[in-house]
This record gives sequence, structure tokens and C-alpha cells, in this order.
Amino acid sequence: MDEWADLEWVDEDAGPIVRPYALTGGRTRGDEDIDLVSLVENTEFQASLKMDLSPEHLMIRRLCSREASALCSVAEVAADLDLPVDVVRVFLGDLIRHGLIRLRKPASASRLPDARLLKEVIDGLSAL
Repeated sequence: MDEWADLEWVDEDAGPIVRPYALTGGRTRGDEDIDLVSLVENTEFQASLKMDLSPEHLMIRRLCSREASALCSVAEVAADLDLPVDVVRVFLGDLIRHGLIRLRKPASASRLPDARLLKEVIDGLSAL
């Protein structure tokens, strides 16, 4: 039998599981207030060796490259990397600080139509 089989933190197929905070160097929260629906876009700056980027940082850059068919949301990046959103937020914060990505914020609620206007539209459609 496998030497890891008796441990609860082991997945039979994958072996020992790496905890998310191990990927981020123990950091559990990013410095940035990053919304799940914000769109991630690479900047024109190139990564350098001095930035000490992890493979996950580089994968995020690859996913959000301009050659990609569309920009990715934060939630999509987390899903594509199969990582928890909080871990991805830490990585995104690192990339923002290095100037390698920028976020396009979602439309704010103040710019959305108010309830009165929406009710008038629904009433107008119902009258048709």
C-alpha cells in the first residue's frame, strides 16, 4: 500500500495536496480590492527575472494575453487555473503591483438604470 494512503490530506489520484497558501507564500489576502467580474488585461510591460514570478503568475499572463479571443474575468481565471478565487486575487495583486496587468472594473450600480425606468420598460413590453 502507498505510504500516503493513511493521511487525510492526500488525494488517492493526486498524491499529497498542496494547500493554497503554499502557492502564495503564506499570503491569504491580496492588497487589491478585486471584483469577481472585473476583466483582466495584460499591459504592454514585459516580465523580468527580478520580478520573481511563479508559474501561476505566468499562466495568468498567458490566459489574459491580447492574442486570446476575449478578456477573462477574475472568476474565469480562477476556473481555468483550477485555483480558489482568493489565491488568484493574491496573484493578480502581485501582477498589478508589477504593472503587468490591469483590471477593467464592472459597471457601477450608479450607472445602471433605476427601478422606475425598468418598470416602465416592463410595462411597455407588457402592453405590446
